[in-house]
Amino acid sequence: MARIVSTKPLSMAQREKLARFGDVACPPEDRRFSQAELFAALQDAVGLITFGTRVDETLLEQAPSLKVASTASVGYDHFDLAAMRRRHILGAHTPHVLDDTVADLGMALMLAVARRIVELDGYVRGGEWKKGDEEALYGVDVHHRTLGIVGMGRIGRALAKRAKFGFSMNILYHARSRHDDVEQAFGARYADLPDLLHESDFVVLLTPLTPDTENLMNEERFRRMKPSAIFINLSRGKTVDEDALVQALREGWIRGAGLDVYRQEPVPSDHPLLSLSNVVCVPHIGSATQATRTAMLDLAIDNLIAVLDGRTKDAYIVPELRDLAQEG
Repeated sequence: MARIVSTKPLSMAQREKLARFGDVACPPEDRRFSQAELFAALQDAVGLITFGTRVDETLLEQAPSLKVASTASVGYDHFDLAAMRRRHILGAHTPHVLDDTVADLGMALMLAVARRIVELDGYVRGGEWKKGDEEALYGVDVHHRTLGIVGMGRIGRALAKRAKFGFSMNILYHARSRHDDVEQAFGARYADLPDLLHESDFVVLLTPLTPDTENLMNEERFRRMKPSAIFINLSRGKTVDEDALVQALREGWIRGAGLDVYRQEPVPSDHPLLSLSNVVCVPHIGSATQATRTAMLDLAIDNLIAVLDGRTKDAYIVPELRDLAQEG
């Protein structure tokens, strides 16, 4: 009998929604599948719901009947697209539902670094606060400053909206093409990347991870930023040369950074970034609210069902595999 496999627990309602396609296999609430359990479950699977599990040749060898892998995330760098193409397996993802939640985190990181929230929380808790400190507690303003957004997709638009109308910021952006709607809605100005880095008080990286964007932020580009500027990464860890970022923070090429993503996750406890007081580090929580994660999982399930029903036009197929859907 055919099977649907989820790498994380599903609710009863979600399992019932998928049951018409066969057995539904998912781990219990208190744990995840071991690799052996996952591979065993995949033997008869036609659909896989994943939350970051690497879908590569090793996994696909265990899933000879698989038709679709649906990830509950907007990013899909855990998909081996070449291996999926060879086996004619469609991949789906969940854009759009997390846009506002990630944009909220972007503003939170900008404010936290600019106003030294984490550092000064420790200052108070450690009993170091005393009268007369004054300048020692100063941060920098966010309002009326210039925000440079690298990668102007839906999250970039949501962030620009918050920055423009909530904080009266000037908006620069860099993307593969110009967006007239963004320029009209937010008074944004398109800029080449070197110019954006040179002019911005805050730089937020929102690009997907591709061969062209790996190490996009490197030593040369950090050196182009203002010494007073703050860098925020909401994209993927590998878009940043972390050694160059550490050097930039230690040597004052930039003022600070706020990071949600890293080259290795979880971050090793001895990583030099964690020793710097001018960095705010959070554990890849861009979409981590109950409402948003539930919406993402529901969309991942809807994507999978649409593909298995032959309604691929109703699913968010990843761009690189859309031609497979058109072939039927």
